[in-house]
Amino acid sequence: MGSFVNSIAELQNLQEYADLHWSGTFEEYLELVRKNPKIVRTAYQRLYDMVLSWGTEEAVDNKKKIVHYNFFDDPLSNGKDAVFGLDIPLMRLVNVFKSAAMGYGAEKRVILLHGPVGSSKSTIARLLKRGMEHYSRTAAGALYTFEWHVPEELRHVTGGELVFPSPMNEEPLRLIPDEWREEAFRRMDLKLNGEPIKIHGDLDPASRLIFRTLMEHYRGEWSKVIGHIRVKRLLLSEKDRIGIGTFQPKDEKNQDSTELTGDINYRKIAAFGSDSDPRAFNFDGEFNIANRGIIEFIEVLKLDVAFLYDLLGASQERKIKPKKFPQTDIDEVIIGHTNEAEYKKLLNNEFMEALRDRTIKVDIPYITKLKDEIKIYKKDFNNEKVKGKHIAPHTIEMAAMFAVLSRLEEPKKHDLSLLQKLKLYNGKTLPGYTQDNVKELRKESEREGMDGISPRYVQDKISNALVSERSATSINPFMVLNELEGGLKQHSLITNDDIRKRYRDLLAVVKQEYEEVVKNEVQRAISADEDAIKRLCANYIDNVKAYTQKEKVKNPYTGQDEEPDERLMRAIEEKIDISESRKDDFRREIMNYIGALAVEGKSFQYSTNERLHRALEQKLFEDQKDSIKLTSLVSNVIDKETQEKIEVVKQRMIRNFGYNDESATDVLNYVASIFARGDVKR
Repeated sequence: MGSFVNSIAELQNLQEYADLHWSGTFEEYLELVRKNPKIVRTAYQRLYDMVLSWGTEEAVDNKKKIVHYNFFDDPLSNGKDAVFGLDIPLMRLVNVFKSAAMGYGAEKRVILLHGPVGSSKSTIARLLKRGMEHYSRTAAGALYTFEWHVPEELRHVTGGELVFPSPMNEEPLRLIPDEWREEAFRRMDLKLNGEPIKIHGDLDPASRLIFRTLMEHYRGEWSKVIGHIRVKRLLLSEKDRIGIGTFQPKDEKNQDSTELTGDINYRKIAAFGSDSDPRAFNFDGEFNIANRGIIEFIEVLKLDVAFLYDLLGASQERKIKPKKFPQTDIDEVIIGHTNEAEYKKLLNNEFMEALRDRTIKVDIPYITKLKDEIKIYKKDFNNEKVKGKHIAPHTIEMAAMFAVLSRLEEPKKHDLSLLQKLKLYNGKTLPGYTQDNVKELRKESEREGMDGISPRYVQDKISNALVSERSATSINPFMVLNELEGGLKQHSLITNDDIRKRYRDLLAVVKQEYEEVVKNEVQRAISADEDAIKRLCANYIDNVKAYTQKEKVKNPYTGQDEEPDERLMRAIEEKIDISESRKDDFRREIMNYIGALAVEGKSFQYSTNERLHRALEQKLFEDQKDSIKLTSLVSNVIDKETQEKIEVVKQRMIRNFGYNDESATDVLNYVASIFARGDVKR
């Protein structure tokens, strides 16, 4: 038994425990502050430094500098709550933190995360709370509070307790009277970021009373009063209600403002003889316990008016008003979140102007970039997490495509489809569209990302597809798209038939796009004979070279010199929309490119030219599709030779595109039915 205990005990880091539970005298604390003034930072300064401590990455998106804050990748939980695709809104949010940290006024506001349901508002708040908890346990994020230690003969001062912790985990330097602080800090040469440190605010009512009583006992000798102080390390913890608060509106009959600012401890009234004695008060409201850290208001705009008054004072004056006590200073980050409907009520309520004026709204929209939306679903639905079922290629992609399309506004340019707009946002290039055009598209969209399908809806429908009877061993895009369409009838957030019809039309667009994707993959699998492509490419290059240099080509079979094969060259070039009038320019470009490579000592590879590679694949597919006889799959009459060829194609689908045997067979059958009805784009 002992060996097990010892084995477990070895997991403990005793030195770390000692560091996290440091305690010392006020004198020792002053020495800590002198060595590291950062330990007296405000809650906003601490929050901002915490976010920066995880590092940043810079990128350029459509000529706009983007700063990505690694903290929002959720490194603390291995990406469990990672936020994708919201770099710009998060940049705005961190700029608010920066402004508040520098004392420019944002610290006197309520930060309001505003956006549609399921847009990561509560996730961001949860990340910030967890980040503050962790940061307080690091050397860089260390902070301290104090407790009163009195001898037996003075225990009446603390209500019979020998040890009386600071009820609101105050900063120990608040024990220095306000009128002494500036000179005291000057004498100790205490500076933060090159400026003299400043400690604002006074002690909470209970600590004030104890301080005042002890000052009277020692006839004003402050040094003797401070001798009763023991400073200790403060570890923020939401579970222990230390420095991290969360408030959620409930039924008005079962809730009052004491939940925010604390309430009288009736058991202690007898000991102190008055309900206005602060030692008979529980400073355990959410504002009290969140002091030095952060408080989250869930659905903040659903709060009763009585709570909103407390919120106004807490934001602007950085004070709260406990029952029967004077205003009490607080130092905490106040962050709330709300949805669109509640915010509209706020805008329409003329009695709420004060709250609107003291609020900094940060929009948290839905993702409008496909690759980021895909990351959300792949985090939960992948072949590692979903055991025993294969998720066919493009299943997640098509679900994400529907979600993003639902959030985009129709382009004002009539020659651009919504799907093309999605692809431009996703980093694809389209002829005639530059990065400036993409910036213009974003600017002209007033509410893009604030409406549409929630990621939660998509996640629910993927889950439904996974547990349906049809998905014995795998799910494919059609299963998920059908679930998405079927759920529109009961979707609680779809308020009219016009929106429902729009979503059904978008699902049709997605299905058509999927059809093109799988046709392309099957074509590539059929034409994936590397040797055949190389031979076709060499033949094309030989003919282009002869054509541009006005020479003839030697026929390898007859040995005769012949004119360049115009039919072959055009058959390949037409696959990538090279018109008759542009063929000479294109052929010269190819030869110039080959020549430039030769100067560098490199040989031409068809795979380095994506357009030519695609054209060669399509030409080879056209030449081979009849010999494969894929359409025979539909008739179920397949000879042995054809079956072997189809099996080769299937294995390529599995090897090159991530299909399993079942999903590859399904796709081949589906594409075969398209070929059978002649519905193949040239």
